[in-house]
Amino acid sequence: MSSETPHTDTNAIVACTVSRDVQNFDLLIEDMESAMGENWGDLGFAEALAFFNQPEAESLSFIALAIDGNDEDNLVLMGEIITQAKTRDIKVILIAEDVTPASLHQLLRQGADEFVPYPLPEQELQAAIERVTTPEPEPEEAIANPHQLQSGSAREGAVIVCQGLAGGSGSTTLAVNLAWELALLSDHEQPSVCLLDLDMQHGSVATYLDLPRREIVMEMLGQIDEMDAEMFGQALLSFQDKLQVLTAPSEMVPLEFFTPDDIERLIAMARSHFDFVVIDLPRTLVQWSECVLNRAHVYFSLIELDMRSAQNALRMKRALQSEDLPFEKLRFTLNRAPKFTDLSGKSRVKRMAESLGISIDLQLPDGGKPVVQSCDHGLPLAVSAAKNPLRKEIAKLALSLHELGQQDVAA
Repeated sequence: MSSETPHTDTNAIVACTVSRDVQNFDLLIEDMESAMGENWGDLGFAEALAFFNQPEAESLSFIALAIDGNDEDNLVLMGEIITQAKTRDIKVILIAEDVTPASLHQLLRQGADEFVPYPLPEQELQAAIERVTTPEPEPEEAIANPHQLQSGSAREGAVIVCQGLAGGSGSTTLAVNLAWELALLSDHEQPSVCLLDLDMQHGSVATYLDLPRREIVMEMLGQIDEMDAEMFGQALLSFQDKLQVLTAPSEMVPLEFFTPDDIERLIAMARSHFDFVVIDLPRTLVQWSECVLNRAHVYFSLIELDMRSAQNALRMKRALQSEDLPFEKLRFTLNRAPKFTDLSGKSRVKRMAESLGISIDLQLPDGGKPVVQSCDHGLPLAVSAAKNPLRKEIAKLALSLHELGQQDVAA
């Protein structure tokens, strides 16, 4: 590939790699050749800015901006390349190796459309190219969220957090079904319940409600400091016109990508427009976990009756108490709890709580296979298995939270 002015013999250039030295990204060269054939070229950083002003650049569809840790001293130049590309309606795919989350955050906020880690996962560059070159249909966007959020809203919604302390402990199942039950109880102005999936890497809320993961979510998250009611509302999806949902992004995002101020702003925006904000958290503790804990009115920590849950609950207790964080906010919730007639199981629950020095405030029954089937089909239990014992218990929990909310409003 050429550097000063990329060209081919027969076809116009529709894409360019931009890097300090493209030979440092040999996998990128292979994937670009596979995806674009001969219709691409490569440029240095300074050369890219000059090339944007040439007539040949008018045919550019996207650039692949490839950087590594050595380029972090030139973030201003990287940002200028992204800005100049965006003013010419050229999409930007950011390819990064050994770059800090803070630098990624800065470049994505400046307008990069996609982020792909290097070494490139198989077929990931091709998928990113398809995403940036395929416009999102506007009509579907309008249908997805018919509710327009009003700026200056003065609500102060209750924040309900669900976090599993062990894999498969049911955090997302509780968050999704509790949010839906609360939505069913809300008879006044819609929308009143918002569900936020803050598990940015493995979040499954979209799967459990059969909702698409859209690029606009990452666009909004990438510029939270500029977020307003309109931008936030556009990122939400409506589930059956009752529940508003912010899904996890379509791509995995480093959890350190977000600062406590980012999460604080996101929660504050949701609270100002909804009566209840239900948050599904990742199991991992990150720098913004304290922000969520402090904002939470109710914090459900889900465990099971097994050794891993006991050990993780103890670790969580020690971690919060060592930092003088409000450990007392945690309401330990035992999922797949023993039946009422299982005296041996009840005894084990009591011993577990005593040995850990915690109170198990809520016990959820085992809903069996219908729960898994409901999640796979993308439907809340109230829709797919209304008489399921787990659904009944979550409905009772939602009713008690709703009544408490009404009492607070009256007070």
